[in-house]
Amino acid sequence: MFDIVKAWYQNKFSDPHSVTLLLMLIASVAMLYFFGPFVVPVLIALVIAYLLDWPVNRLQKFVPNRTLATTLVILLFVGLCLAMLLGIVPVLWQQTSNLLQESPHMIEQGKAFLLHLPEEYPTLISAEQVKVLVSSVEAKVFELGQMLVSVSLTSLKDVVAWLIYLILVPLLVFFMLKDKAVLTRGIEAMIPKERRLITQVWSEMDHQIMNYIRGKVFEIGIVGSVSFVAFSILDLRYSALLGALVGLSVLIPFVGAALVTIPVAAVAMFQFGIEAQFWTVVIVYGVIQALDGNVLVPLLFSEAVDLNPVYIIVAVLFFGGLWGFWGVFFAIPLASLVKALVNAWSTQRVDDKTEIEKGTL
Repeated sequence: MFDIVKAWYQNKFSDPHSVTLLLMLIASVAMLYFFGPFVVPVLIALVIAYLLDWPVNRLQKFVPNRTLATTLVILLFVGLCLAMLLGIVPVLWQQTSNLLQESPHMIEQGKAFLLHLPEEYPTLISAEQVKVLVSSVEAKVFELGQMLVSVSLTSLKDVVAWLIYLILVPLLVFFMLKDKAVLTRGIEAMIPKERRLITQVWSEMDHQIMNYIRGKVFEIGIVGSVSFVAFSILDLRYSALLGALVGLSVLIPFVGAALVTIPVAAVAMFQFGIEAQFWTVVIVYGVIQALDGNVLVPLLFSEAVDLNPVYIIVAVLFFGGLWGFWGVFFAIPLASLVKALVNAWSTQRVDDKTEIEKGTL
């Protein structure tokens, strides 16, 4: 066993390029794991910088310098964010407040519906099973209420931090975009010269990450807007809130759509009952999810989602448990990174053999 491990190590890490890649990977993971909460503004700024880099590059062709292009794009982005904040957030807040106020009545209706099931289907479910189910649901709802209260109380402590982020993040984005070339050269100067595999992995990932972030923003906007319009046409209550939830659900591949199905179906059932309108809402929601998964996602992420669904779900569970929201958000790029690393180390010996034959190694 030791000989097998030793042979594998010598095969993969005898090259200094492999060692450099491994050390960079370990250092990056350790920094994110131990100092993740402290670099949240930097992560947010990086995501926004990737999103805005494309319009800055295009606008730079029509303005004198990159600084002016960056300033114009940042101003436009901040203006759009403020417009959304003032136009959408109050509506979502109002609908969330109304839903929370009506939730006790909805829960009572649900209990009454469950308690009538033994009378209608005595051979399928008993009154004792319904009581156990109702008690379990009530306990879970109580736990959820306690959790929401505790989160709201602890989040008050972070208000000042978020206010600081609102100032720091735009500044970070501005300088990341304006001084992109300088920052890139500075990072390259800190990396050892034996970085052929790092360059190979980065060239494979850089374009994917940029397309993924931009595509994910477009997907959230398109799915959320279409859901809102569809729910409004069907006269479903809380259409703006449910549309926003459906849009944000795309952040968690596969799992998000299943989770958001619960509030959509619950609101439709309590509003319409088990009638034709309820099934219409469910079918329309299913069509939206099907179009998202089979049409929109392949169009937006043709390169980034070249992964088996099993790998994506495992990546969501693993990286989400490791880094929370950011692990979930970057689950697909991180899974692609793992794939790129495996490809780099798998092709390393072939590349080394080619360079030896050419006399360059």
